[in-house]
Amino acid sequence: MGGFMKQQSDSTSRLCGTTQLGLERHFQGIAVAPGIVEGPLSIYQPLKEEIPFYSITEQEIKDEIKRFKTALQATQQELLTIQKQLASSVTSSDMNLFDAHLLVLEDPSLLSEILELLHQEKLNIEHIFNTVMQRSCSNLSKVENPYLRERALDIEDVSRRILHHLLKKPALPSCHHGEHPIIVTHMLTPSDVAILHRDHQAAFATEVGSKTSHTAILARAMGVPAVIGLNRLLGEVTEGEPALLDGYHGLLIVNPSAETLRRYRRMRLQEKHLDKDLEKIRETPSTTQDGRHIILSANIELPKEVNDLKKSGAAGIGLYRTEFLYLHRTTPPSEEEQYQVFRTIADQSKPYHAIIRTFDIGGDKPISFLSLPKEANPFLGCRGIRLALQHKELFKVQLRAILRAAAVGNLRMMYPMISGLEELGEANAILEEAKQELRKRRVPFKEDLEVGMMIEVPSAAMIADLLAREVAFFSIGTNDLIQYLTSIDRGNESIAYLYNPAHAGVIRMLKLIVDAAHQEGIWVGVCGELAGDVIFTPILVGLGVDELSASSIFIPRIKKAIQSLTLPVCQELVSKLLDGESAVKNYTHCLHLAQRYYGALFTTE
Repeated sequence: MGGFMKQQSDSTSRLCGTTQLGLERHFQGIAVAPGIVEGPLSIYQPLKEEIPFYSITEQEIKDEIKRFKTALQATQQELLTIQKQLASSVTSSDMNLFDAHLLVLEDPSLLSEILELLHQEKLNIEHIFNTVMQRSCSNLSKVENPYLRERALDIEDVSRRILHHLLKKPALPSCHHGEHPIIVTHMLTPSDVAILHRDHQAAFATEVGSKTSHTAILARAMGVPAVIGLNRLLGEVTEGEPALLDGYHGLLIVNPSAETLRRYRRMRLQEKHLDKDLEKIRETPSTTQDGRHIILSANIELPKEVNDLKKSGAAGIGLYRTEFLYLHRTTPPSEEEQYQVFRTIADQSKPYHAIIRTFDIGGDKPISFLSLPKEANPFLGCRGIRLALQHKELFKVQLRAILRAAAVGNLRMMYPMISGLEELGEANAILEEAKQELRKRRVPFKEDLEVGMMIEVPSAAMIADLLAREVAFFSIGTNDLIQYLTSIDRGNESIAYLYNPAHAGVIRMLKLIVDAAHQEGIWVGVCGELAGDVIFTPILVGLGVDELSASSIFIPRIKKAIQSLTLPVCQELVSKLLDGESAVKNYTHCLHLAQRYYGALFTTE
């Protein structure tokens, strides 16, 4: 359940002391998608194609280009079909993982390099294409930047699909062991996961990967239990062996004993009972036992997700991401288009509030209609408010749409990625310009729109007292804030275990932000992953956070956790963590307190 995983001295451990077939063997990895699955192992080895190599004449180049374009079109259609099939299962953000794959097909530098080499070498297109793509993947996989390394996997995934179309071979072989096998492989791509989900495969275990990879994100979104980091697993297991995959604890159990099977079947039954119990508290308030109320809101991306919000028992929208309006299109969204979307959100979220975040594009969310330069480190580059301030007219279009929609509903607005007072002042100046333009057009809008900002940059946290005088609220984006503060890339498998939200430095910075906000009389929320992890709920309650905003699926569990706590207990924990000398011990304190007060929320052996 928790986001922090203890480092393993060896990611593959044999708890029974033997690898003999027929005996129970345990393989410890990293949990990335929860769930318990029982089924036979199905070993998936990606097809290693023999790439043909032969010369062609000048006259045959045209036919090779035609074959190449046909393969590109077929791959594009295949990816669009995957997105369509996933529409009912995942959010727009998760589907947008495939936008990176689609952009590879439109990359002019890659395509021109392929065609240029084809004319120069006069060799068959499969060989030319494979040569260029392997060179590109090799160069990207060596860089330190995690975003570019992830792009290498995108290119590799798309390249494989294009080659399969050129060679007229299937992209992924079907499994043969019943309807629900546990897939075991070295690595899976996001499109592999989508196909496995479509074909009703039950779970997967891989030798490599990270909790924040596209593959892991998609597995969680689709509800496919998964364990990664099972180093050297393929040499230890056999096709068809019976197994259990524990996506809560990152464990693969091969040849489970009768007692192990009984224990895990009891755990699955407990999960079903828990879901029923959580349904009973859906309409109850998110208040501690001694009366401290914390607003529970949901993070959403599409108007249709408002229904999930209501089903979860959330009291409003704490983060409405607007990036989907800009992704995978050749022209920017108009003011009217955005107004209609925001008005729908305002109407459907009543009587609760909805916070619209201005676009956080750039960085890892490239936009095709903007000619943005490639950056060595896009996560520290031109993204969020920085990009908005450089594209003032694009920004004002969105601001006018939000101002207009706010006139008919309980909307608030916040800026992303603010790092200092100058950026905040410039953003507010543009907001005033947008208001003046609406006045001139005699268009109704909300004059006193409540404007806040996200705190996700350490420099902003350090001057939270100054920023709090200029805004109506703070929303803490813990994903980036913790990563920037601790200089830990969660996508880097060698150091991912160090990412620990219970680190005393993280707790101190969160306290500084909350205290500064309250001293200036403004409220503060948390909308990052930390808000959705019940292990850390006592920290946020003890710090005095006013609102927690998380994915709708986590809302019932967070509410149960809040209702099980008292404020003094949470404050005592925070006091202990602020002076904690060990981040691991701090995490253990959080885990033990959570298990003590709402242990039923944890799936335990």
